[in-house]
Amino acid sequence: MTRSVLMVLTSHDTFGTTGQPTGFWWEELVVPLRAFQGAGLAVDIASVRGGRPPVDPASTAGTATAPDLDALLNGAVPLSSVDPAGYDAVFLVGGHGTMWDFPGDESLARIVDVIGRAGVVAAVCHGAAGLLGATTAAGDPLVAGRTVTGFSDAEEAIAGATAALPFSLEQRLKDLGAIVEVGEPFTPTVRRDGRLLTGQNPASSAGVAAAVIDALALP
Repeated sequence: MTRSVLMVLTSHDTFGTTGQPTGFWWEELVVPLRAFQGAGLAVDIASVRGGRPPVDPASTAGTATAPDLDALLNGAVPLSSVDPAGYDAVFLVGGHGTMWDFPGDESLARIVDVIGRAGVVAAVCHGAAGLLGATTAAGDPLVAGRTVTGFSDAEEAIAGATAALPFSLEQRLKDLGAIVEVGEPFTPTVRRDGRLLTGQNPASSAGVAAAVIDALALP
């Protein structure tokens, strides 16, 4: 039976009060998507509000693509309409936009909660913001006591983004009880804790995707 992955993207397109555009990070969608397609997985795309999600224009230099990408993006369904029971994995695509609309989104928390009980939950870079509202069946934070990674405070500082952000992703994960491990800025860093898979930054996109494919191959 073909395994299925739901890729979730932000619908937020403004970088705080700076007036600068933001959205999802192109590489963090396209690299995993191509890997999933190459592995024969079925892939659907959803955005928080539905419709084509905004892309951070800073992420599109030397733009790569993937089969059926435009159709997938244009057909992105709203999270509120997603039945998580239909998926074996959820992959949270990063980009600074996620910092505003992933945390606190009840539909996203529901999707991660349900898939996380028996399937694979993965996030790359700022996509880890979508883990903040997720819980276990017992009601505890999904990340509590789990080893994860995500875009680090050091990387935010280098990118000049710290002051415009609503919170520190690294610190918020720690506040929920996560064991946060980060590598050197902008180097590939992936952490796997059971079926919870996370990557630190865009350079980690391929590694997280490979981990998802491996995890889905397990019985």
